[in-house]
Amino acid sequence: MMNEIKTYNLSQLEDLTSRYGQPKFRAKQLYEWLVGKHAISYDEMTNLPKDFRAQLAQDYPLATCEVIDRQVSKDGTRKYVVCFHDGCMVETVAMPTGENDERLTVCFSTQVGCAMECAFCATGREGFCRNLTANEMTEQVSLVERDFGRRVTNLVAMGQGEPFLNYDALIEALRMANSADSFNIGARHITVSTCGIIPGIDQLAEEPEQFTLAISLHSAIQEKRDQLMPRVSHQPLPSLKKSLKHYVEKTNRRVSFEYLLIKGVNDGEEDLQALLDFCDGLLCHVNLLPMNKIAGSPFQPSPRYIADHWISTLGKHHIEATMRRSRGSDIAGACGQLKNSLQNVSRETI
Repeated sequence: MMNEIKTYNLSQLEDLTSRYGQPKFRAKQLYEWLVGKHAISYDEMTNLPKDFRAQLAQDYPLATCEVIDRQVSKDGTRKYVVCFHDGCMVETVAMPTGENDERLTVCFSTQVGCAMECAFCATGREGFCRNLTANEMTEQVSLVERDFGRRVTNLVAMGQGEPFLNYDALIEALRMANSADSFNIGARHITVSTCGIIPGIDQLAEEPEQFTLAISLHSAIQEKRDQLMPRVSHQPLPSLKKSLKHYVEKTNRRVSFEYLLIKGVNDGEEDLQALLDFCDGLLCHVNLLPMNKIAGSPFQPSPRYIADHWISTLGKHHIEATMRRSRGSDIAGACGQLKNSLQNVSRETI
């Protein structure tokens, strides 16, 4: 299996190096290259014997992702179309933020395509292809670190795909990212964004790590949410709220709601009141999102004054709310836009 060796712990690598007749300390060196330094080639592992490296390359090939397209926004955001060994492609976004860009956040994909078919999402038009492996998720983090020449500080599973439909690989990737031997990203700086897959929420509540949870809500009116997000219509809002209450009680962690404001669709007074009712009794934060224009989409962004009104009203009800600043809008900012727009491009490797 391609990249199988990247999943080995130190004990397994000790067994492997022993089979090759190598001393035990070689396992630690190999572990540091694979897990700590995220090597993409055995040629990088210069403290390992050349013959040993050649044997590993033959028996345990390291398939690395390639960057098919890379665009840089005027605000510093970088967006990549990433191709894996089988030709499948996803998008990855890197956002330097903070007063001096001290934070570097990576929004990574968990699936190739997406089965959720959300009406406002460019990726939803593509359909589902396959799940990503844990290594394919962390490789997206590695390529950003190589491109920026600095460590990633924050992660969001909010690229292409529904993370909780690939739960086991997702958690493995998050633990790799959190490990002090690997990326060493604090669990509270790692967020999983879901359409509201209730079994996944319940399972995350039982995990020992303090990963954070964001829910793509987009409407607290059942009929509207079903139209916008048809694949979660079988998981009604009352059941979602019950699951979130359990999550908060179990973890004592706040839930974030992602709410895309769409002009004339979900930005009226009845929509605001429904959101207030849904948030009542929950430890939560509301992220209002600006709508990215997508070619061929009937949806348009709400005026800024509506967002200001919502933030003010939510605040009066003691619900913290913010308007997320649109980033990367000049480089096909919405997930799936850049990948879907590519035609006849050549590959470049980072």
